[in-house]
Amino acid sequence: MRTQKIPTAEARTFSNSSDALHYCERLRFPIVIKADGLALGKGVVIAADAATARSTIDDMMNQARFGDAGRRIVIEEFLHGTECSLHALGRRKNYLLLESSRDHKRALDGDQGPNTGGMGAFSPANNWNTKLQSRFDTEIMKPLLRGLIQEGVTFRGLLYPGLIITSDGPRVLEFNCRFGDPETQALLPRMKSDLLPLLEATIDGKIERCAIEWDTRAAVTVVLASGGYPGKYESGKSISGLDEAAKLEDVQIFHAGTKRDGSEVKTAGGRVLAVTALGSTLETARARAYEAVSRIHFENCHYRRDIALNAVTANMTELL
Repeated sequence: MRTQKIPTAEARTFSNSSDALHYCERLRFPIVIKADGLALGKGVVIAADAATARSTIDDMMNQARFGDAGRRIVIEEFLHGTECSLHALGRRKNYLLLESSRDHKRALDGDQGPNTGGMGAFSPANNWNTKLQSRFDTEIMKPLLRGLIQEGVTFRGLLYPGLIITSDGPRVLEFNCRFGDPETQALLPRMKSDLLPLLEATIDGKIERCAIEWDTRAAVTVVLASGGYPGKYESGKSISGLDEAAKLEDVQIFHAGTKRDGSEVKTAGGRVLAVTALGSTLETARARAYEAVSRIHFENCHYRRDIALNAVTANMTELL
């Protein structure tokens, strides 16, 4: 991103905790501290002050909170704005953009609590438009694909840039080469086209000849997690109500951290289920998703009650 001048946060990487602490002394808070390796979506801390920064650096680098993933850390400028997730199938200089979506990373309502792998999502994103998409094409995707070609990288697959929409336009928070979770649970129910031919066309270098047909309805996904997630949690809790929830029209239930135990389904992970609903409006989809969630029960079940709420409120305000 730096080589191709792709807009992103100013950042530095550290392998020594003392150097990281000295660097923090010169920064304006809040700042973002990330484990440099894979940490299941939990390795990001927004430090509001110097004390939090010191304890986070110590936890990651000296106390090995994330094991080897935290041996190196990235310290980033904090960007103000709203997040947006995009997915693009691409090969060399060509790509096909999927519909937009928005994730909810924090564990608690009101975007409070620690970062998680994602507590819910909705599609389409209410902070995305054709003007931003044009800037995304010229400022982010084309420079990225050009840079890969220049470096001799033959990439055929899916690129998933996580963006933040700032007052100065889109900025890249991260790039992934996979589908997003839980964004995919909101995206694929809206995709009318068959996914497999799109993947094959990406491999064969024919993606520019393809088009995707989308359901115009909105989708809302709510994640049901084990109590305590993303920290310590208990597993093996019996889940009830799955059949009753699945009977609702335009509702799909995706299993993540579950297992079969005889005739029962039990919890077996931090994020247990993702409940997705479609609706003619975002408000309808949201109400339907939470109706399905209300029928599912397991001990210490935790979920956010405000997935897509800000977007629904904004839509209602615009109508007024």
